[in-house]
Amino acid sequence: MSEFIQLHILTSYPPGNINRDDSGRPKTARMGGFERLRISSQSLKRSWRTSDLFQEAVAGHVGHRTRMVGKIAFDELVSRGVKDEKAIKWGSAIAEKFGKPSSGKKKDSGGLQLEQLVHISPDEEAAIKSLANVLAAENRDPSTEELDALLGKGAAVDIALFGRMLAASPKYNIDAACQVAHALSVHSIVLEEDYFTAIDDLNDSSEDLGAAHIGETGFAAALFYSYLCINKTQLIQNLDGDEALANKAIHALSEAAVKVAPSGKQNSFGTRAYANYVLAEKGSQQPRSLSVAFLKPVDDDDMLAAAIEMIDSQAERFDQCYGKCAEGRYILNTVAAMGNLPELLSFITE
Repeated sequence: MSEFIQLHILTSYPPGNINRDDSGRPKTARMGGFERLRISSQSLKRSWRTSDLFQEAVAGHVGHRTRMVGKIAFDELVSRGVKDEKAIKWGSAIAEKFGKPSSGKKKDSGGLQLEQLVHISPDEEAAIKSLANVLAAENRDPSTEELDALLGKGAAVDIALFGRMLAASPKYNIDAACQVAHALSVHSIVLEEDYFTAIDDLNDSSEDLGAAHIGETGFAAALFYSYLCINKTQLIQNLDGDEALANKAIHALSEAAVKVAPSGKQNSFGTRAYANYVLAEKGSQQPRSLSVAFLKPVDDDDMLAAAIEMIDSQAERFDQCYGKCAEGRYILNTVAAMGNLPELLSFITE
């Protein structure tokens, strides 16, 4: 039976634009018939896994998402004195093991660049470089056996948490052990526009009194509900049975989830924030989000306190109807000065 860890998080962000759509405006979604501010799960996951906090906590066990697999091999080959023509040929063969080579999108790619991003582990990257060194030393093409041996080496915590798909080698696909919901504001929002200008520092205004640049950007402030669920049993399996590494990954991800904000427009708005409330649950019961607590938008002068009451009440009502939905719970509540981060992280990983 699987063991699940669920985090229900409320975080208040000041005015900003931390996750933009294709037009540069803040992302939104409709829920309960009202427009809400949204932070995509992709944005959240990338901000967490690339944060200094996460990278340092699981150093040596973090992979890379890249299209440049062949370029890794190419650079290693060239550094060993292999001519460009052979380096491109051998690098392309290595890249093709991880995905479909780019079809002429860049004239100089030579098949070194893949069509899509792939997630590779540190050991797989080391294996690519090691094979390149062997090919350079022996001046020969890679064998099928050598190319097959590149995949499935080592365990990277970010791949184990968020999974990967390799269409070229489906045997090495990994099911994600962590699911992350799009964060949504618990209240309805109206997007606003920031009209801004920039002045030329060297313009003495003797001839031109106008601005050197004029622009506008959308923004909004919101209190977000975020939800993530970690299947610890699956995570340990993905990490080849290394429970200690799984606990380290859970600790790092959980801390990042409550402390790290997406980086979008941070220089313009400074929208950094810690979680105001965290409900951590663990047990073997089937997971469920508590987003339904906010199907009706919060409309209260004390919005944070009201949202906390709504999420606590929703968890209690689920328990009343379905039986106890978690075998253990821990609450961090900055409004009531209840709980603390070390105890929260200890509860999650013990």
